[in-house]
Amino acid sequence: MNGLKTALLLGALTALLMLFGRVLGGNAGMMIGFVFAVVMNFGSYWFSDRIAMKMAGAREVTPAEAPELHRMVAEIAQKSGMPMPRVAVIESDAPNAFATGRNPKNGLVAATRGIMQVLDRRELRAVMAHEMGHIKNRDILIGSVAATIAGAISMLAQMAQWSMIFGGGRHSDDEGGGGLISALAMMILAPIAAMIIQLAITRSREFGADHTGAEVSGDPEALATALQKIEAYAKRIPMNVNPSAAHLFIVNPLSGASIRKLFSTHPPTEERVARLRAMSRGDLAGR
Repeated sequence: MNGLKTALLLGALTALLMLFGRVLGGNAGMMIGFVFAVVMNFGSYWFSDRIAMKMAGAREVTPAEAPELHRMVAEIAQKSGMPMPRVAVIESDAPNAFATGRNPKNGLVAATRGIMQVLDRRELRAVMAHEMGHIKNRDILIGSVAATIAGAISMLAQMAQWSMIFGGGRHSDDEGGGGLISALAMMILAPIAAMIIQLAITRSREFGADHTGAEVSGDPEALATALQKIEAYAKRIPMNVNPSAAHLFIVNPLSGASIRKLFSTHPPTEERVARLRAMSRGDLAGR
């Protein structure tokens, strides 16, 4: 079901991009902005692991530096039938974790020092299984596609603003009957709609990773309690990370800020916990 939802949301982003391009600059304007965004986001996707590590302040560690974490990740990888991902640590007291990498062969999982101190072994294992679920489900690829389209829409909005300032917008004028109003409305509303759709995709993939991680670990209750602990700490000690990297983490590291549900990068923890506890009761298919 999450796969279908994601496909529909990506389709909605694509349709929004095409409509936006048509209203503001016709097919030519749409293609120029889209190609430019694809080039930028292709680089972001190809080097996603390095960019994510830099934004999150993560450092790759060897088995000698973090033996227990490496053993845990290796165990989950073997059980999942996945290649062993690289392992990184973030020097932060706030408990959290994230995964990145363009495919399972290039995967990386990262954990903060805080999460290794706050969670017990069962909970930490469940969290690592969740993060490796993101890699297994190729969520990084899906997120990159969504970011590409959303980025193109935002870029076209900026191009349209400059075009109108310098007397452009001929396409809208030629349409007649409110072309200028339509263009102004699209410049304001399209980037907002793109952001909401992109966040919906991210939230949908969190549910999928929760389910995959709980199945692999065989311990949905441990993941549920881990999520509750991480969120409680996030409200008290938000992480010092680039906001652009917030969607990577298992729980929003900026939860201490005033972020409303509509614009959150993550689904409500209460709903995630409820689904996981339904799995604990035997409803593995109920998502």
